[in-house]
Amino acid sequence: MNSPKLNPTQPTFLPSHVVKDDEPALVGAAKAGDIQAFETLVSRYERKIFRLTQNITQNREDAEDAMQEAFLKAYEHLGDFQGNSRFYTWLVRIAVNQALMKLRRRRNNIVSLDEEVDTGEDTMPREVEDWGPSPEERYQQSELGDILSKVIGELDPAFRIVFQLRDIEQLSTEETAEALGLSVPAVKSRLLRARLKLRHNLNHYFRRGATT
Repeated sequence: MNSPKLNPTQPTFLPSHVVKDDEPALVGAAKAGDIQAFETLVSRYERKIFRLTQNITQNREDAEDAMQEAFLKAYEHLGDFQGNSRFYTWLVRIAVNQALMKLRRRRNNIVSLDEEVDTGEDTMPREVEDWGPSPEERYQQSELGDILSKVIGELDPAFRIVFQLRDIEQLSTEETAEALGLSVPAVKSRLLRARLKLRHNLNHYFRRGATT
């Protein structure tokens, strides 16, 4: 079986830190029915896609579900992929949509703390345990990595996604814009606001820690 040939009219893309040169050939083979070629793409990108969905949903179970659904949808719709963008960029777009859907559903299912709980026999008020960190836990959380993850998680999702793709996943500005359906100026604007917000929150966090 001959390796799938690349379309000479296929658009050229800027160099990527993520995508390898054999991606178009693997995608072509997968579209021709080679399931192992698609499994290679899954193995190559699943960790990055999971990190992306985890960053958006802030929930491991939702992130795993969103990642699985993204790969399934990509496989089901391989025939719709025309190669006008990188496969990875297309996959990121699908994963972002799946993760945001999980986030919306979870927010819609949030219950009021004032509602009573039906135990089947009687009702009782909801009791919320104080899970605030103890002094010992607060000290453990002072590690820079934990602090940074916490501050990133506090970003608005629209800014957090751009920051994740550009500064963590190292996609180019153009790839990020294409994946999210944004203009390049919009990506640059959101990335700048994300970085400024992160710097402000980190400075506030450390100033607060220095006075405690």
